[in-house]
Amino acid sequence: MKSLIKSALLTLLGIFFSNLSQAQQVEVTAVRQTILSMAKAADQSNATELDQYLDTNYRVVMNQLFGSTEVSILSKAVYLEKIRNREFGGDTREISIDHVVINGNSASAQVTFAGTKLTFVSLITLIKDQGGQWKLIGEIPTVR
Repeated sequence: MKSLIKSALLTLLGIFFSNLSQAQQVEVTAVRQTILSMAKAADQSNATELDQYLDTNYRVVMNQLFGSTEVSILSKAVYLEKIRNREFGGDTREISIDHVVINGNSASAQVTFAGTKLTFVSLITLIKDQGGQWKLIGEIPTVR
């Protein structure tokens, strides 16, 4: 009898962890798709489309980039304006998404954007909004 109960419990635990893993994978896929869609909009200098993938509180933290010794923080509005003016974006990049981590309604990923102009490795943070959509809230790029 103990063997039967133990077997049933192990089966139930297996089903639970299998479903948890599948649910987690769905979220990882959604995060990856959001990042790819965001990158495509930036590459096409489409600020209007890009806006839908960025949370209102989105920030780019540029730590000592391009020869600076300072930390610069760009708001969403400034970032989108730089996309509109083609100061940022407008490159065709290959994207490699690594280390996606889901933590409830938050996620992070390490992403390499390899373009013809520059290659960036960014740490990206995302949040899931009330509608269930993943949105970027922060990015910390480094230039290779």
